[in-house]
Amino acid sequence: MSSASVPAASSGELRRSLRALDWVNFFLADVQAGLGPFLGIYLINKEGWNPASIGLVLTLGGAVGLLLNAPAGALIDRTTHKRGLLMAAAALTALGTFVVTLTPSLAVVTAAQLMTGIAAVVLAPVIGAIALGVVGPQAFASRTGRMQAFNHAGNVVGSTVYGLAGYLISLRAGFWIASVCGIFVVIATLMIKGTLIDDKLARGLTPELRGEDRPSGLAVLLRSRPLLMLALVTMLWQLANGAMLPITGQKLALANAHEGALFQAALIVVAQLVMIPMAILVGRNADRWGRKPLFVAAFVVLPLRGLLFVLAGDTTSIIAIQALDGVGAGLQGALFPVMVADLTRGSGRFNVALGAATMVQGIGAAVSTTLAGAIIVLGGYTTAMGVLTGIAVLALVLLVIGVPETAHRADRPPGRSLDPPGDPLDEPVMA
Repeated sequence: MSSASVPAASSGELRRSLRALDWVNFFLADVQAGLGPFLGIYLINKEGWNPASIGLVLTLGGAVGLLLNAPAGALIDRTTHKRGLLMAAAALTALGTFVVTLTPSLAVVTAAQLMTGIAAVVLAPVIGAIALGVVGPQAFASRTGRMQAFNHAGNVVGSTVYGLAGYLISLRAGFWIASVCGIFVVIATLMIKGTLIDDKLARGLTPELRGEDRPSGLAVLLRSRPLLMLALVTMLWQLANGAMLPITGQKLALANAHEGALFQAALIVVAQLVMIPMAILVGRNADRWGRKPLFVAAFVVLPLRGLLFVLAGDTTSIIAIQALDGVGAGLQGALFPVMVADLTRGSGRFNVALGAATMVQGIGAAVSTTLAGAIIVLGGYTTAMGVLTGIAVLALVLLVIGVPETAHRADRPPGRSLDPPGDPLDEPVMA
């Protein structure tokens, strides 16, 4: 049910459930903060792995998601046990984070990445589905911005704790703390009242279109030109963005092994601090300004960040430049599910569409670290960053010319004009 239709007697339960959803995002960020950047620092400093090997193993977790994103979305569309699915995925992530510290052999690290990769396929879409099912489509943008702000705040806390733990105690200590945070995710999820989740709203159904047959899986993308273009440009954005932070952190770590965790923590915290106001900006203004102007801004800063990384010569400059990641990732992360929800409203296929679109963009995220690691081995860090920057420019151009505004007129305040995209699931890719 939407927030507007919740009876007054349950308004307190609604507020408590929404606060609990905020804390789910906060603690889940703590669980996931060490996955990737800190794992790379741990393996390169303590276990003697090279950048290419690290890039390959980090890719495995994302690769498993490429096959499971659309089926996971279909499962979330159908299930009435979304809280249980969320708790199971959070527990699996915590387990994978802990296992990686036991014996960091190739087999163990690969198994841990597979566990966290499977869980990641479920986590983001099921949280989005719960939020959509509780507040409805018209309040979804503001709720998503708020949840993203809590997520980034959790990343700030988690990265700071893990960086200090790695510097003062052991690089393994941060992973152990992250695993404990998984318990708090489960507790917060239990505080969300299940009866407040409208499972029909959670899959993007509207009353006038409920019961209609709509495409599933990749067919959702193939039936919608705007949705397909959104997925493709975001894939290129992820391909360019995914490796920038890990390879920069590894470069700093090689220069000073003992302080590698602190450098990585600084890079993450700077970006996450900027992401918080960016997520709030999306929540407050995406309906008034439209989605596309903010989305374009996210794509503009990425090639600028890559270029500045190439030119930067000292640690302080690199950490300062990383603030641009907060602008880009903060806007992109908050807007992507909102735009997918816009383009699938009334279809009843929000989660499967989000899964399919996430699968496409996940190709970029999964390949990014492997591509960058291989280029580093062949041509060095500067060459790798230059290639990533070129990909970012291509993504920006395609976004500007190929992706329309997605916001619906009903979501805009009076006095603002916007031509809505209509029902893009009825717009075939091929004219």
